[in-house]
Amino acid sequence: MSSCAGAKTGFRQQSTELKKDNIMKTLEIKGDWNIAKGKLKQKWGNLTDDDLKYEQGKEEELIGRIQKRTSQSREAIEDALKKSCEC
Repeated sequence: MSSCAGAKTGFRQQSTELKKDNIMKTLEIKGDWNIAKGKLKQKWGNLTDDDLKYEQGKEEELIGRIQKRTSQSREAIEDALKKSCEC
């Protein structure tokens, strides 16, 4: 096997391992968010899954949806989010 072919094989193995690590981290984050959503629903029973839909980079929209549904202050919502994410 040439050194170039060996390098390609090593790169593929590293790439596969990184993908597996990323998938596990994503699943862990999703699991933690599911726990946090449950805690938020316990606090404010009128929240729906749509209200708590999270998309990376759209945190402001999430807070706005919760604020609209609960009529709570932004500070109260941010505090509840921080507490619920301490899984």
